[in-house]
Amino acid sequence: MRRGDFDAVYRAGRRRSSSHFTVFFRANLLPHSRFGFSIKKALGGAVLRNRIRRRLREAVRCHRLEIPPGWDMVIHPKSIVAKAQHSALTTDLLRLLLNP
Repeated sequence: MRRGDFDAVYRAGRRRSSSHFTVFFRANLLPHSRFGFSIKKALGGAVLRNRIRRRLREAVRCHRLEIPPGWDMVIHPKSIVAKAQHSALTTDLLRLLLNP
């Protein structure tokens, strides 16, 4: 996704939150869903932010077939994500992504 796609999701999309994430959704009329990750600098240094990004990408990659097609989704992790177990993150993220 490009910057304009992120802006469109923020401007015209819906938002859902949980204890670990805030996810923004917008229909994209494509046969697949697209994902973007926005990890703010307040979460930590570059190494930690990249680790969080890799963990989120892996969760989305492993469950891509379960996630409904036709959505642009921007995922904002909260500070608790840095110390959470991977299984807890995956469960919480899927709960948000499966029902946009």
